[in-house]
Amino acid sequence: MTHQPPPSPPEYPETPAQPPQPPQYPSPASHTAQYSAAPQHPIAPESPQPPACPTGTRPPAGPAPAEPPAYPTAAQPPTYPTAAQPPAYPTDTPQPGVTPPVPPPAAPRPSPAPGDPAHPHHIATDRGRVHISAQQRRTDATAVGNLLLYLPHFLCSLLVVGLLSLLFGDLGFLLVLAWLASGALVFHRPTESALARHLLRLRYPTPQERARLEPVWREVTARAGVEGRTYELWVEDSDHLNAVAAAGHIVGVTRFAMNELPNGELAAVMAHELGHHVGGHAWSSLLGYWYALPGRTAWRVLRTVTGVMFRISRAFSCFGVVFFGLFVGGLALATISSLYGLPLLILAMPYALAAVGRRAELRADQHAAALGFAPMLAAVLEKLHQQEEQQAAAVTAAHGGVPVAESPVSRLLASHPDYYTRLHHLQPYLQPRG
Repeated sequence: MTHQPPPSPPEYPETPAQPPQPPQYPSPASHTAQYSAAPQHPIAPESPQPPACPTGTRPPAGPAPAEPPAYPTAAQPPTYPTAAQPPAYPTDTPQPGVTPPVPPPAAPRPSPAPGDPAHPHHIATDRGRVHISAQQRRTDATAVGNLLLYLPHFLCSLLVVGLLSLLFGDLGFLLVLAWLASGALVFHRPTESALARHLLRLRYPTPQERARLEPVWREVTARAGVEGRTYELWVEDSDHLNAVAAAGHIVGVTRFAMNELPNGELAAVMAHELGHHVGGHAWSSLLGYWYALPGRTAWRVLRTVTGVMFRISRAFSCFGVVFFGLFVGGLALATISSLYGLPLLILAMPYALAAVGRRAELRADQHAAALGFAPMLAAVLEKLHQQEEQQAAAVTAAHGGVPVAESPVSRLLASHPDYYTRLHHLQPYLQPRG
């Protein structure tokens, strides 16, 4: 049996000159990093050498640990901003070769709606203390002049009614007395309502329309010191800007004025109509018209009969025309001599009544302006003027582009002053008070 020498012991590595570095462990700031797998130390199956101690190299597997944050060594003082440089404004002289920027056009501001409180002609209509003046109505010089101008018509109507009373014999004087007393119906409320409904084509306002009109009317009457419940508000179904004061207690406005005007301008319109009532213009005009109605009716009948007789006389040659002319002339001469020229005055009355009516409109404008509605009334007059110009343009277009000039007679018979005259009389109230 052969003796085998013992195996030689394994060789250990020599001690390195530098000691092995310890493994790098993650800092506390990266304690959340996890390795996916532990490092595997390879072991040689055939070599009994012990595993080599890890050196300073990082294990091959696993995610890289996060780097620790760098901390400042010394606190730096905060940096404060320096003084802001003022913006450079463009000079008056343009720079050569530089086109100055053109600012965009400013967008137009939308005009406030009529019911918007931001409208310049909006007025407050809150309830407040109302001071009622002792004198609710008066009769100014315009109303008195209107009654005096209706006097010839009244006398002619009295003559016509007296001639008709002859048909009733001894009871004819009752007809004359009844006609004289009928003037009181002007102030009778049911008669006024019938007049407003059938003659003026007005109607009662709806609850919504009354809610729109009554606060404005209350403000107008409060400024005037007038009891507003004395009058009745009516509405006219019209698309034109208009209003009316009739009889003794009727104030009517159009649907256009009620819906399209701000409450300040609507108040100016209603204050104008209240001026007609307070000054006595409304009742005096209606009273004069009522007592002139029989004479006007007789005049229209006479004119119609005269026209028919003239056409008949033309059928009997020139002799018939001459005979008719002599007959009518003699009748006119007898009438003038017996009535002291009264029929001639009647021919001039329409022009005088129109002049007094224009004066009444200026008085009503003054009343509205004195209540503080002068700017609003001027705006309403401007809108009326625009409507008149539109109507004139429509008439011109209907005549093939030829403008239709207003005749002097029509200007003399106009019941309202022109726009420029009314605006001129409002100037003292439109000027700022120092």
